Amino acid sequence: MTDVVPPFEMEGWIVLMNVPNHVAIILDGNGRWAKAKGLPRTAGHIQGAKTVEAICEDAYNMGINYLTVYAFSTENWNRPDSEVATLMNLLRNYMKNSIKRAQKNNMCVRVLGDKTRLAEDLQESIAQLEESTKDNTGLHFQIAINYGGRDELQRAITKLAGKVAAGEMKPEEICDDVIAAELDTAGIPDPDLMIRTSGEQRISNFLLWQLAYSELYFTQVPWPDFDKKELEKAVEAYQNRDRRYGLVKEE
Repeated sequence: MTDVVPPFEMEGWIVLMNVPNHVAIILDGNGRWAKAKGLPRTAGHIQGAKTVEAICEDAYNMGINYLTVYAFSTENWNRPDSEVATLMNLLRNYMKNSIKRAQKNNMCVRVLGDKTRLAEDLQESIAQLEESTKDNTGLHFQIAINYGGRDELQRAITKLAGKVAAGEMKPEEICDDVIAAELDTAGIPDPDLMIRTSGEQRISNFLLWQLAYSELYFTQVPWPDFDKKELEKAVEAYQNRDRRYGLVKEE
């Protein structure tokens, strides 16, 4: 087993060795955070959006290269109309300022999920954001919107079935790499670490294919209260895992 190098202090930061290349986060607990404070659920989503911006900076400063957040699932359309409207408006506000923010921070931003159900203005903003930041070399930031792991796999399988039907490929040519190339995350390495906040211990249809060998970390902290110290705790826990992809751990 590779020795884990302990963290050390540098200019107020705990610098962590063996930092995961890609961290995925399920942003859970916005509503419960708001309820505990006697606030409407929308207040939790607003605070949660601010936490996303802060964690992007913290993650990159820590040495994480890819960060993927689960912002809106395919199932979230079943929430109250007022809550869905708030989430969509938060997305609009993010898109409004995101190009300047992403360019300033050299971020490459990509949206995962089925964009066709989103309003036309949001689809246009997403396309503009992705195109304008695609060559940036800083943090690769993925936002999962109208995303579901099963839906993603179904869309990928449909594309491959069409290619087989058109004679463009043979069924036996379909392998892991071919499937991965049809997913929303094509070209993005699989997450090394998946974090879920607010106490729930399930992946809720998030990156079903990509999380096959990811380390899972669950915390009771609700997303609006998740900060740099909590991210460091998650990464330290990751460092203490034995990354052998199913092989027997050495004693």
